[in-house]
Amino acid sequence: MPPPSERTAELKTEMSRELHIVGFKVGRETYGAPITSLHEIVRVPEITAVPDAPEYMEGVINLRGKIVSVIDLRKRFGEKHAAVNRRNRILVIEYNGRLSGLIVDLASEVLKIPAADVEAPSAIFQDGSLNCVTGLAKYKGRLIVLLDMHKLLEHNGVRRQNEATEAKSQWAAKPETRGAAR
Repeated sequence: MPPPSERTAELKTEMSRELHIVGFKVGRETYGAPITSLHEIVRVPEITAVPDAPEYMEGVINLRGKIVSVIDLRKRFGEKHAAVNRRNRILVIEYNGRLSGLIVDLASEVLKIPAADVEAPSAIFQDGSLNCVTGLAKYKGRLIVLLDMHKLLEHNGVRRQNEATEAKSQWAAKPETRGAAR
């Protein structure tokens, strides 16, 4: 065990550490994700539907030449009627070398939350579909649910849908060879 003076310095460093979180709203709730998981935030452009996609999969967008699958987080979190408005944004996340978009009601702010103000989620959050919750942060009288974007995108076939979307876009990009000279 380190001497008391070193241990005190370690505790001060740990207590002064801050998490940099992107805050966003889905419904009435405020959620947060590490800013390092975010590629960019964009307005919602025209979205192209993908056949046989889950209900929460809105489709794909063309983001500066890259095909990005888009998931509506409101639907993913169980809201049946997600109204679209001009404040909606897409959080673009890089996941396994690909970009995925998450529609949110409002991308509000970048928050600096002291690590001491974050509590680990209770055991109930680790069961089933809630395992994407990494913590609960207390910030200016609000409670912010911290999410792991990678686990969120892994759940319920989102990963498989992203792979299928990529495969379809690769197939569509190949030149047609039917009727070519033999």
